[in-house]
Amino acid sequence: MLNTKTIRKSFPSIQSGRLISNNAASTQIPMQLLDLLKGLATGYENVHRGQSQASISMTEMFESSYDTIAQFIGAPSKRNIILYRNTTEAINSVMYSLMTEFKDGDNIVTTHMEHNSNFVPWYGLTKEILPKFGINVEYRLVKFDKETGELDLEHMKSLVDNRTKIVCCTGASNFLGTKNPIKEVRKIADASGYEQPNGMKKSYFLLDGAQTVPNIYIDVKELDVDFLAWSFHKMLAPFGVGALYAKEEILQSMRPFLYGGDMIADGSIYPDRVEYNDLPWKFTAGTPNILGTILSAQALRLLMDFSLNPGQEVYFMTSKKLEPSEVKKAMDNIENHEKELAAEALKILNEIPSVEIYGPKNPANRTSLLSFNCPGISPYKLAEELNRFGAESRAGCHCASLAHRYYDMKPIVASCRLSFYVYNDLEDVRKACDAVKKCAEVKS
Repeated sequence: MLNTKTIRKSFPSIQSGRLISNNAASTQIPMQLLDLLKGLATGYENVHRGQSQASISMTEMFESSYDTIAQFIGAPSKRNIILYRNTTEAINSVMYSLMTEFKDGDNIVTTHMEHNSNFVPWYGLTKEILPKFGINVEYRLVKFDKETGELDLEHMKSLVDNRTKIVCCTGASNFLGTKNPIKEVRKIADASGYEQPNGMKKSYFLLDGAQTVPNIYIDVKELDVDFLAWSFHKMLAPFGVGALYAKEEILQSMRPFLYGGDMIADGSIYPDRVEYNDLPWKFTAGTPNILGTILSAQALRLLMDFSLNPGQEVYFMTSKKLEPSEVKKAMDNIENHEKELAAEALKILNEIPSVEIYGPKNPANRTSLLSFNCPGISPYKLAEELNRFGAESRAGCHCASLAHRYYDMKPIVASCRLSFYVYNDLEDVRKACDAVKKCAEVKS
C-alpha cells in the first residue's frame, strides 16, 4: 500500500482531523498546490497576449502544463489536449462539435450506468436539438447486471450497428464502482461499420474517464479511444479544470465548440472568412483558466511523487518528462492501494446484515467507492448520522440517476456512498464502515 503516513502530511484538511470519505465527488488539495498558487501571484499575467517577461514566462508555464497532461495519459502531444471547466463541459463540447455530422437515422449508444453528464447531452441532442432541424437520431441504452454490476457486452453488441455514430461509455461507474472492459467496448465500436466523414468505417468511442483517470492507468494510444474526458478536481487539483483528449485527425476536422478569442489565428479575421488557430488553441476561446491549468498539471506531478517517491519532489515543479512506464507504475500503485481499501470496506459492510451493497463483489473489479443502502433508513438520514460519527459520505443519486432507477428503488431513488483515495488508510476505512455499522444497529 502507499505510504499514507507521509502523504497525509501534505493535506491541511486531513491534519485538521477530518475523516474524508467522499473523494469520488472531489479530492482534497495538498498544501504544495496552495503554496504554488500563492507563489504564482508575483508573476501573474495573461498568456499569448503580451511581450512582457511576465507574460512570456506565464505562457511557457501554461503551455508546458499541456505537455504534462498529454504525457500522463500517453497522448502523442499537447495538440490532442483541450481544456474546459470540467468533464461535463468536455463531453458537451464533443456533442456540439459533432452535431452537424449526424444524419437522419443515426443512433448513439450509451449505458444505464452513466453519469448524467454522459447521458443528458445525448438525450438533449436527440430529443431537443436535432428534431428542430428534421433530423431523427436515436439514443440506445446498454443494460448491466444488477447482481455483479458488470456491463452487458452482448446487449451492447446488439445495439451497435452501421448507423451508430458514437459509443459513449464510462470507464468506471461513480455509483457501482465497476471498472468497465474498455478494450472490449472499443472492439464493439470498431466493428460497427459506420462511415465517418473522414472515411473511417467505425463508430467513434468516447470514454468518460472522470472515475478512471484518477484511479487507473490510462494510455489513450493503447486503448485507442477517440475521446477521453475527465476532471482534475478528482485528482488533487482545485475546481475549475477538465480535459478532453481527442485524436488529432478528429480535432482537425471538428468544428469548434466555442468561438472567439484565442481560437482565432492571429489577425486572421476577414469580412468573408475566419481562420482558426492551430491545435490545441483552436478549441480555446477567450482567456483560459491559466492558474487552474498550471495547478492541474502540477497535481499530476504530485500524484506521481505521492505514489512513487512520498516525501520527495522528483516530479513536482520540475521539467522531468512523465515516461509511460513510470506513469504506469505510479497508477498501478494507486490502483493496488485502492483495491486494499475496497477489500476492507467490503469485508466490514458485508458483515452488516441490513446493508445492501451495489456493484462488483470482487474488489479487483471496482474502484474504491461503495454505494449502499440500509432498508428502513433514508440514505440522506444515514449520511447525516455518519457525519455525526465523523465520517464524510454522500447521499443521493451521485449524478447516476439512470443506474439508480434501474434498481427500481423505493421509496427513495438514492443511495449512500463512501469513497476513498490515495491519502486514506485502512484505519479511515474501518472508522467509516464502523460508523455505518453503528447507524444500522441503532435502526435495528
